[in-house]
Amino acid sequence: MLVAFPASSLLTRVYYSNGGASKWIISWVAVAGWPLTALILLPSYFFGDSSPTPLTFKLLLSYIVLGFLSAADNLMYAYAYAYLPASTAALLASSSLVFSALCGYFLVHNKLNASMVNAIVIITAAMAIIALDSDSDKYDYVTDHQYIMGFIWDILGSALHGLIFALSELVFIKLMGRRSFHVVLEQQVMVSFFGFVFTTIGVILNNDFEGMASEARSFKGGRSSYILVLVWSAITFQLGVLGGTAVLYLASTVMAGVLNAIRVPITAVAAVILLHDPMSGFKILSLLITFWGFTSYIYGKFLS
Repeated sequence: MLVAFPASSLLTRVYYSNGGASKWIISWVAVAGWPLTALILLPSYFFGDSSPTPLTFKLLLSYIVLGFLSAADNLMYAYAYAYLPASTAALLASSSLVFSALCGYFLVHNKLNASMVNAIVIITAAMAIIALDSDSDKYDYVTDHQYIMGFIWDILGSALHGLIFALSELVFIKLMGRRSFHVVLEQQVMVSFFGFVFTTIGVILNNDFEGMASEARSFKGGRSSYILVLVWSAITFQLGVLGGTAVLYLASTVMAGVLNAIRVPITAVAAVILLHDPMSGFKILSLLITFWGFTSYIYGKFLS
């Protein structure tokens, strides 16, 4: 989770900065790696003592809903990374901790204490600091309207991410039970599959499959670089989501939110080093405050 998600975020930014333009293609790539998880799951049926979880109507409906929400979440993040530097988009995405905590509290009844609430307030303040410095890192080819929309889509995607975490934990508790680890793989395969179906429909309706050939020809580094970026994006995103789902199974929505937020400074620093993202004083201040919020949250979790 802490390695694959930052890698996926950086690859998304590489796609846009080197000639890619489609939001639907990046959303499609995010769930196109679902067969990878299926390849990990199937041997547990044939060579282990695991058996498939009975597919009830409620469980199937939950997979479809989570798949649709995942597809929408990926599309929101695609818009964010199309218009924002990777470091800025990652800092804004740290608000997912806030939404994970709130959704976990109201839907799954995860406990909150004073340190955790304090962290939520601190991270919200860090997001406000990023907003105050909105002109320092805007790309020249991005309009003010596009930058603002990227900002909004990033926050909305983070909110939806927190909701998906909480709903996924509810599925584990209410419908699947915490029987064995293969249920993590089952849920990930099914949710990613339905997300793949919804996203594929969007790509077809938007005629983006036809545009992939022209994108590959004009992509910086050529067709091979274009394919490598998309393939590794699919692999890293699938591994990141699999890690997040496993944390939900092993711990809770709250812990998944904490680890999801810890990847923010990793992504931000990596983006500055590898992609030469601008790092203003306000952004550094926001990063430090965000890290303070993470520390407060982890300390609160330790106390509880």
